[in-house]
Amino acid sequence: VFSSVTSVLNMSVFKDEFVLEDLIQELKKKSTALSFGPLQSNGHVTVQGSFPAIKLLRDFLLIKAKSLSEKDKTEESESHQRPKRRLQQHRLTTETSNSVRDADREKQVVVLDTDTYRYMKRFFPRTFLVNGDVVISDVTDGDVTTVYIENAGSRPDAGQVLRVKEKIEDQSIKLHNALRKERIYFGKHTGDEKRRYTWVCGSLKPRYPCVLVIPYSTHIDVIGSSSEIFEFTKEVSS
Repeated sequence: VFSSVTSVLNMSVFKDEFVLEDLIQELKKKSTALSFGPLQSNGHVTVQGSFPAIKLLRDFLLIKAKSLSEKDKTEESESHQRPKRRLQQHRLTTETSNSVRDADREKQVVVLDTDTYRYMKRFFPRTFLVNGDVVISDVTDGDVTTVYIENAGSRPDAGQVLRVKEKIEDQSIKLHNALRKERIYFGKHTGDEKRRYTWVCGSLKPRYPCVLVIPYSTHIDVIGSSSEIFEFTKEVSS
């Protein structure tokens, strides 16, 4: 489970609409869990933090860019040049809400760390509990799992899909910051020793109910809080 990742954002796409320094300050207030580097002359800015937090920021900026693109189309006949304007909080909130309603009629997507997703499915299944009007599906590709939330009812409720997405995102951020992973390799151990490791892990589960054990052919992954998996792996290896 990665504790921190770094991404470079290209903010130059917003330079014709906003004063970039103001937009960066607004993002800092919105994403307090992230660390922002200085704004470069080419509009690039470096952001560091947890993967889910950066994904939330990316989703927000994509929504922002989409809303500006749609606004450009409607105003193209009126003017080809618009002056820069200071960023206003109420305008930011309104545009985000409108674009989300448009997106929710089709599908919402959440990208999660696979280990975090498996832990959520095992210990926080209510996060994915929805009624018959919403369908959740997932696709796992290595370390990344993409979760799709879609309307399935005859009367789509855009707000309902968004609430499910936000619930999943909020829970994933909390877990991503708290979880750690240890890997127990079998190495050249025989089949009997592999079975012994598996048996020991199973016998320890009642004493460590919040530890997730995922067996593979070459190793066992142990996911949980740092203190619990330290004690767990120490007992397995003893």
